[in-house]
Amino acid sequence: MELTGLFFYAVSLLILGGIYAILCLALNVQWGMGGLFNAGIAGFYGVGAYTSAILTTAASSKHLGGFGLPVPIGLIGAAILAGLAGWAVAKICVRLKSDYLAMASIGIAEILRLVIVNESWLTNGSLGLSRIPRPLADLTTGRMGDIVFLGFVWFVVLLVYLAASRLHDSPWGRSLRAIRDNEASAAAVGKNVEKFRIQTFVIGCAIMGIAGGLSAHYFRFLSPTATDPLLVTFLVWVMLMAGGSGNNRGAILGALTIWTLWSVTEIFTNRLPPEWATRSSFIRMLLVGLLLQVVLQRFRSGLLPEKSPPVKFRQK
Repeated sequence: MELTGLFFYAVSLLILGGIYAILCLALNVQWGMGGLFNAGIAGFYGVGAYTSAILTTAASSKHLGGFGLPVPIGLIGAAILAGLAGWAVAKICVRLKSDYLAMASIGIAEILRLVIVNESWLTNGSLGLSRIPRPLADLTTGRMGDIVFLGFVWFVVLLVYLAASRLHDSPWGRSLRAIRDNEASAAAVGKNVEKFRIQTFVIGCAIMGIAGGLSAHYFRFLSPTATDPLLVTFLVWVMLMAGGSGNNRGAILGALTIWTLWSVTEIFTNRLPPEWATRSSFIRMLLVGLLLQVVLQRFRSGLLPEKSPPVKFRQK
């Protein structure tokens, strides 16, 4: 029984690690490639989670739903709606410098959270949405569903990784990094800086929406606490910085490393005396912060630093 418990603990760890890997890849597109400081990850993650949940759940008198669509369609809808939200934010805020963009994105995320809490007809408010389906649920029973969902999540991670790598190595990606490194020079050679930034922000937000949808289908229950900035925005930034900003493989490595540390420390903090138990989340934040300091002291650009792709010349 102990081995079985450890096995399914590892399965759960890898499922959530895969969801965080998708979030890190999304942030890597925005920050690692485009230099856009998005501090409102939780908001776009929440939009994706609620969109996919509403599109796939059965009819209910407590919230909007009843569409009963397949899970892949729900995830596509999550990407589209989160991308549209990102486009609306980008049209207003993308011209701002990094620190002002960070403050604006935090405000947008808080607005989205308040909409989720207060619009009960849409999201059932603080009571949340339940009975959210999983893909291939009819073909699995019991704990086997977790193993199937693990394969589904990492298939999505692979697709997102391939797409992000393609973007990184493309002329579009090189232009984007040129804007990130020297905006004035890129504009001087004819690059439309604002257009590139809007595209980058929208793509990143769409991928964050997919991660939110996967989280909703994994837990099969969704409430406003799922968009906690500590568990979404803060952790994702730590993961990307530790893994290596600008490197897609580093984003995945950072997500798995930090999430494993965060999960394992919960086992130990739960064994603390009652007077310390209420402070367990702060202790875990301290440990994660210390790990990030150690990593950045020894690896200033993260565990897997950014490497520029080779420039291919065409022979005439």
